[in-house]
Amino acid sequence: MTFSVLATDGNGAVGIAVTSSSPAVAARCIHLRPGVGGASSQNITDPRLGTELLEALASGLDARAALASVTQGREHIDHRQLTVLGLDGAGAAYSGSGSLGVHHHAVAPQVVAAGNLLAGTEVVDAVVAGFESATGDLEERLLAALEAGLAAGGEAGPLHSAGLSVVSDVAWRVTDLRVDWSDHPVEDLRDLLKVWMPQRDDYVTRGLDPTTAPSYGVPGDE
Repeated sequence: MTFSVLATDGNGAVGIAVTSSSPAVAARCIHLRPGVGGASSQNITDPRLGTELLEALASGLDARAALASVTQGREHIDHRQLTVLGLDGAGAAYSGSGSLGVHHHAVAPQVVAAGNLLAGTEVVDAVVAGFESATGDLEERLLAALEAGLAAGGEAGPLHSAGLSVVSDVAWRVTDLRVDWSDHPVEDLRDLLKVWMPQRDDYVTRGLDPTTAPSYGVPGDE
């Protein structure tokens, strides 16, 4: 009921785009930490695992070792699907035997994708290929990857939520967009991204130095 893409641009930014038939998928599945990397916990989701993967990366483990440290001997781990990626672009993924329906994961330099309850395994491969062929900011490439998976068949059933988040060189998510319930969540996420991207860097400036920030463009802040 979920497919996702986790990737880095190779310049310190890392992000995730995810979509699902469940509501508010991004609230549970996206785990990012500036200067460390990213992780996704999905299928029958245990959000604690995403946090633990980031802690493992932060301790100095690479992605494969971080994944092993979290999955080895873990109760109920067969029901989980996990991805993890360090800022070095090396990633790892795990799909337990209890992953729902048609499931698949794929790891390539700078990108990891995974999904369950898919129309076919080719969906995940299309997500990776979509990311690799896309250009522009990391947000644009992540959403292009999600759209490629949707075009390849997506989930076996309808999608209802989606999200996209990115961290880079500040202590918060520079992009954090969510569509928590919709009949067309990926399309709605594209509309949100069109509004957000021209303003993204201004909001970083506002956080770091409000004396140099551009106006908000609302009455009273001309």
